[in-house]
Formats: sequence, structure tokens, C-alpha cells
Amino acid sequence: MRKSAPKFIALAAIFAFAGSAAAQQAATTPFEVGPSSPPNWDVLMRPRVHRPSTTTAAITPADLATRLYIFADDSMQGRLLATPGNVKGVEYIANELKRIGLVPMGDNGTYFQTVNLIDRAFDESTRLAAGATSFTPWTDYILRDQGPGARNLDGAQVIYGGTWGDSASLIDAAATAGKIVVLSVSPRGTTQGIPGSVARAAATRRFPQAAGIAAAGMDLLPPQMKQFLRQPSQSLKRDGEAPVVPTFLYVTKRVASALLGANIDSVKTGAPGVTVTATPRFKETPAAYSARNVVAVIPGSDPKLRNEFVAIGAHNDHIGWTTRPVAHDSIYVVNHLFRTGGADDRVPQLDAAQQAQVNAFIADIRKRSNGASARPDSIYNGADDDGSGSMSALEIAQYFVAQKVKPKRSLLFVWHVGEEAGLYGSEWYTDHPTVPRDAIVAQLNMDMIGRGAAADNTGITKEGVRYRGNPDYVQLVGSRRLSTELGDLAESVNRAAKLPLSFDYSMDANGHPQNIYCRSDHYEYARYGIPIIFFTTGGHADYHQVTDEPQYVDYEHMARVAQYVAALATRLGNLDHRPVVDKEKPDPQGQCVQ
Repeated sequence: MRKSAPKFIALAAIFAFAGSAAAQQAATTPFEVGPSSPPNWDVLMRPRVHRPSTTTAAITPADLATRLYIFADDSMQGRLLATPGNVKGVEYIANELKRIGLVPMGDNGTYFQTVNLIDRAFDESTRLAAGATSFTPWTDYILRDQGPGARNLDGAQVIYGGTWGDSASLIDAAATAGKIVVLSVSPRGTTQGIPGSVARAAATRRFPQAAGIAAAGMDLLPPQMKQFLRQPSQSLKRDGEAPVVPTFLYVTKRVASALLGANIDSVKTGAPGVTVTATPRFKETPAAYSARNVVAVIPGSDPKLRNEFVAIGAHNDHIGWTTRPVAHDSIYVVNHLFRTGGADDRVPQLDAAQQAQVNAFIADIRKRSNGASARPDSIYNGADDDGSGSMSALEIAQYFVAQKVKPKRSLLFVWHVGEEAGLYGSEWYTDHPTVPRDAIVAQLNMDMIGRGAAADNTGITKEGVRYRGNPDYVQLVGSRRLSTELGDLAESVNRAAKLPLSFDYSMDANGHPQNIYCRSDHYEYARYGIPIIFFTTGGHADYHQVTDEPQYVDYEHMARVAQYVAALATRLGNLDHRPVVDKEKPDPQGQCVQ
């Protein structure tokens, strides 16, 4: 599942915990106190290797373990978009589809659909000035790539927007239309605990009509982050005009004060600033490695209904690796005690007692593991995110191939690339479908379905109350947002199961700050009016961490969710009519709103 600002993710370990749990801490307070009783540290003793076995026609925990230990192995290098690791991952999926016997539905009779990905690098000829004063890139400001649709800043007036991280201080969005909003940055507003940083997507949603957003956090950005931001960004080369959004940049407090014509520490929200001269530009080149969706079909059994499709999807990418390894057991212990939402939480600042507690646990773990638990770890394996969904989709495909009587409708399987970067693969597929888009009657998306235990912090209510999973747990998001009937069918199929799952709809609440409905591939189908359901067992302390590894996945739980999705796909495939769309369809080119 993607984050709001995915380019920051690979830097998470720079500000995480290393050594014997000594923290490189951000200036923040703990997001949540640790549990009253410690988690089960015995899981750190689980083997990291798994002997594969031949997969079977049934959807089984053993099959899923065989697949996931391959797909989330260190050799896949975290499957980062447009890297050799992701190339290797999608080829594994395609080879399995060929072995199982699905029909290729990609480009030119293959299982692959190439996504038009480009690299965009900062153009050094870019100019930013206030009056006669010109500012120097990388020293005075850093321009962040918002895509080719970023608004022009030339001639725009500056306005002070308040402090990001203090919502009560922020200016009304309507007052920022066509202006450059300068924001102070509170430690509480930083993303992933990186000092000075701001979640660009969230700021863009807050000020959608602004010409630009200038976050005055550059002085606090760590050197590693500044170096990281010099790297080219990857973007989807869309047909036609790109979505129009504000330009985003980091500035120093000195530059912010110059833009405001007053000291940023004393200016009032809404105060006008100067008019700027600016020519923000990026240069585009083709991506170094291909980005590919994997697409296949199981034809339906009915001569007429086989021309309609039930789509089943997951995403094949994750977030790569870090150049600064961390001690695996250290980050595991700290996160499972004090960062139970993983990357959705800020990096905690431990007091002396908490640090002593962490060190004591780690010392015991290392003694029992003969030091093996202290291994340096730099790979974001993405076992749950979204190895669990991707391998479950493969398992479901093999199950249906083995059925003597197929569903009446065809089953369309799509493993989307670039979900973590911004839903690139699913956006591309729904804009360039390899089957008629209007023939897709529903889409079932699986992203992170391998956890959900009582020990996992699976979600948070709209009101901010955290909760945990249970042995039957699964979240449903979006099941009735377009089609009441689809949501009812989902409930009906579950009630008919020998061992029903426990459905959680809390994260689907309108206006939920986690914005889950907009954060995975299902939305790209929903924007075209295709009914969807997003299945997930929710968050946990290993989300977007190097500790999201196969040995921590609950394969029994994962198999039950996959079996349920297969049962629902069967029901949809045999339904004598399409699920009725009785809710308002979104604008396909508009902004997603939960």
C-alpha cells in the first residue's frame, strides 16, 4: 500500500533504529505508548528460509508460503519500481502463469503490459527570484517533482499559510487560489519522522488550487535527504494533459522570510508576501528499466457472459532498499513496542526507561539466537505489502484453472506495477485496458492480506482510536461506494462460508484521515464507475519496514482470505446480471475523495 509521498520511503531507515537499539531520533513525541505486555519475541527465531514444494490446485497455506518466500526474498531487492528486482519479480509471476496455463492478455500476446514510465530530473536552468534577489537551488530551495502538470509560479503572489502540523493555524484553502503558500513546519507535521519534511500529497489535497506550496523546512532536512532529493524522480507519461496541481518546494527560513517580506516566525496567517519570478522545470528521459503490469485471463464458460470480466488484482512492486542497514532485531523490537503502525506512525523518541526496556529485550533475544537476530538488514522485502496479495492472486488463478467448470464470466488477473509510486500501473491499465473497460463488472483488490492478528495494530478509527485484529479479521474498503449490491453480495458469500471472516469497515468511513480508499489500485477502477472491493488485513508494526519478511506472515489467515476472494469471484462470475451501480460515479480525471 502506498504512502502519501513515496519517494521518502526509502530513507526511512536513515531515521530508524540501529545498533543495540540506539535511536537516530527525530524531534517528535511517541505516537503511542507501548503495550502493557510485550509482544512475542519468539517470532524473531523463525527460520528465514523455506523449502519449496510443488503447488497444488487448492488454495493452501503451504502453497502460499512456497510462493511468498520466493517473491519476497532478498534477491528481489524490495521489487522497487523500474529496477532489476521488480523485473525479476514480474517475470516470476509471468512464468508461473505460463506454467499454470492462463491466457496472456498483455501487449502483443505476452503476459506483460509496459507502462510508459519516464525519469524526471531537476533542470538547473530553473530560476526562482523575489524582486532583485535570486535564490540558488539545493542551497536556498529544493524543487520537488509534482509531474508535468505542476502550475507555473511566475508572477504569483506569496501568502503565509500557517504551520503544517497545526491544523488550527492553517489558512482557508479558498484564500490560496493562484498564490504561493509558504508554510512553517512543526515537528508534529513531519512525514515519517524526517525533520523538516512534509507529506506533499496531503499538502496538495489541502491547497489544491494554490499555484505553489513552499514548506520552510529545508534547514532541518538531513544531509542524506537533501542528497536523495537530487536523484531523478519517476513519473507516468500520461496521454493528453497531466493533472494540474500546485508546484511544491522546500525553502530555508531565510528564503521564506524573503518571500513573505517579513520574519516567518512572527508573521500572521494570511499575511501577503512578494510576487515571485520563477521558471520551475524538469527534464524528461525514458526510465532505465521497464515497468510492467502482468495481465492474464481465464476464459469464462458461458458463450455470452465470457465477454464480461471479474477482475482480481494486487500490486507487484514494493519500496526497494536502503544504503544504511539497520539491525533487524532492534527495529523490530522498537516498532512492535512503540511504533505499532509502522511507517504510518512517526519515529518515536524514547525516554531512558523505554530505551532500557528495549535494550533488555534485545539482549535476551540475541542471547537466545546466538546473535543471529542482530543481522544487518537493508531490504524492504514487502512480504505482506504486497507479496501477500500478489501470491494470493497466483494461488487463486491456479485454483480456477483446475476447476472442471469455470465461472460463466471470464476472470481477469492484473498484477499492477508502481502502486507504491502513485498507482501508476493501475492508472495505466484502466486508461489502456487490454479488455474492453466497460466489460469489467467488478474489481477485487488484495493488498496486505497476510497479517491481522490480535497482536497487530490493524487500524485506527476516524476518531483516532487504535484497534487490533483477531483470528477471523479482514477489512473491506469501498464495497458499497458504487454498488450497494456488491457490498451485499460480499456479506452473503461470507455468511455462507463454513468459517466466516470478521469484516471490519472502520477504515472505509467517509473522510477518514488515513484515506485508504484512495491509496491502492482499486480506486483506478472505481474512477471509471467499476464496482470494487479492497481487501486487507490492515496495518502492523512492520508496514514499510525492513521487517516485513515472509517468516512473520500468517499463512493460515492469508489462505482464508484468498479462499474467500475466490468464492466471491465465483459468485460474481456466475451472477445472472452485472452488480448494479446505484451510487454516483466519480470524475475519472478528478481527485479521489474518501
